[in-house]
Amino acid sequence: MADEARKLSNGATRIDFQTDPSRYKHWKLAVDGEIATLTMDVDENGGLFEGYQLKLNSYDLGVDIELADAIERLRFEHPGVKTVLMRSAKPKVFCAGANIRMLAGSEHAHKVNFCKFTNETRNGMEDSSENSGQSFIAVASGSTAGGGYELALAADHIMLIDDGSSTVSLPEVPLLAVLPGTGGLTRVVDKRKVRRDRADVFCTIEEGIKGRRAVEWKLVDELVASSKIEERVAERAKAFAAKSARKGQGAGIALTPLARTFHDGGVEYDHLSVEIDRERRMATFTLKTSDAPVPADAAGVVAAGAAFWPLAIARQLDDAILHLRNNEFLIGTWIFKSAGDAARVAAYDALLDAHRDHWLVNEIRHYWKRVLKRIDVSSRSLVATVEPGSCFVGTLAEIVFACDRSYMLIGQMEGDNRPEAALTLTAMNFGAYPMCTGLTRLQTRFFGEPEAVAEAQKHLGEKLDAEAADKLGLVTYAMDDIDWADELRVFLEERRAFSPDACTGLEANLRFPGPETIESKIFARLTAWQNWIFQRPNAVGEEGALRRYGTGERPAYDLRRV
Repeated sequence: MADEARKLSNGATRIDFQTDPSRYKHWKLAVDGEIATLTMDVDENGGLFEGYQLKLNSYDLGVDIELADAIERLRFEHPGVKTVLMRSAKPKVFCAGANIRMLAGSEHAHKVNFCKFTNETRNGMEDSSENSGQSFIAVASGSTAGGGYELALAADHIMLIDDGSSTVSLPEVPLLAVLPGTGGLTRVVDKRKVRRDRADVFCTIEEGIKGRRAVEWKLVDELVASSKIEERVAERAKAFAAKSARKGQGAGIALTPLARTFHDGGVEYDHLSVEIDRERRMATFTLKTSDAPVPADAAGVVAAGAAFWPLAIARQLDDAILHLRNNEFLIGTWIFKSAGDAARVAAYDALLDAHRDHWLVNEIRHYWKRVLKRIDVSSRSLVATVEPGSCFVGTLAEIVFACDRSYMLIGQMEGDNRPEAALTLTAMNFGAYPMCTGLTRLQTRFFGEPEAVAEAQKHLGEKLDAEAADKLGLVTYAMDDIDWADELRVFLEERRAFSPDACTGLEANLRFPGPETIESKIFARLTAWQNWIFQRPNAVGEEGALRRYGTGERPAYDLRRV
């Protein structure tokens, strides 16, 4: 059994996803014109939890929090960067992957959420390459194993040093009885197009593959002699920069620290409040508009910087989601509400649409896309309530469509003088924020019914009351004030009575109809199997591979196929 009492290091009481380069323990970020270098130099004694050392550039969630922060800063703070080099400061090792002692001693929920976050981070690298013109080059020196090779796989180009000892490997199956949990299996065959029989060989050997064979099998892109590595790296970095479509230049905007107040009942931000009801195991997110003037153009967006409302609220929502996913395992239902000026949200959406080709507006749009995807793959029951005074317009309406259910009030509550509940669609609902399947949330909602999407689009910009939204299929239920409280209460009580495991399986299966992509495979197929394997005694039992790794004792396996 995993040690569920494992303590966070340095007296911390929660996992915090906010950091900045001045506080990095494990990465060094250097920028030289169009080229940035991210150097992995993991502090052995800088683990997120007590009880293990991060040897050989192995990583835990804390290492990846820094990596995710660096990738976001490269997009927003360094618009001139077009190539990112990923290198190791450790001799004879690029990265040994996820720390085994951390995995062996972590509770199941932490292992699963750790893998989910690392997947999101590596998907973010690929999103940066595709949509921000920042290509990644991994310089694999020494051992590039497990999660270390998975990190390299997220790059656009892998260079392997030809020194007779540098290897790439995915040894999780033979050594640890688990899967490469950060997209390795999927990227090897789907992204790098490795023949599946060769992939089978590669993923079942401990020692890895080096030299010419690694190139021939498409596991890496090129082999470079040690004496020529610096020259060749510089050439490749310049070549990738020359091909970049990135439009930014000069100084970017600073991603300033978020103003947050944590308390036992939740957390407060400038534009978001999260109220936690521990007895009923649910959290209520209330998204709020800003009183600041809407900028007139892209120059105004740049001037506003991190205070620009669409970016500010996206960062706050992202932080809150990660906080609840990783610190509040018992909170099984998330309720989304909104409050504020619906016309102002529409104006921000119009601005984001009109200036979509500006580098910063482009980054904000893609940031929102990633935050919404984070909601999609969160293993929580998601419900939206559209009430008087709400502002579910365009971008914020995407949250309604991301939820498993949505409830909308017809008319007003007695004695309530706030504006009647309304939903409004904008251009942002029709392609700006695709899901991991490549479909919009409306296309997903009406899968196989393109006419329903087309009908909804005819009502672009209209304030849709509950009955109109219900007729268009945009909400699950439209109810009057007589039924409102009772229906919501029954739903929430029902959800609490179900098995959380069954709910996770149900929701994940229903949220993603339609085509598969590399990304959807990673979150659906791979993550689901790893979730299951992480609970099996072959991996985590007292005689399992994770517990016996490094002891000299062979693991004892239950030999039944199930």
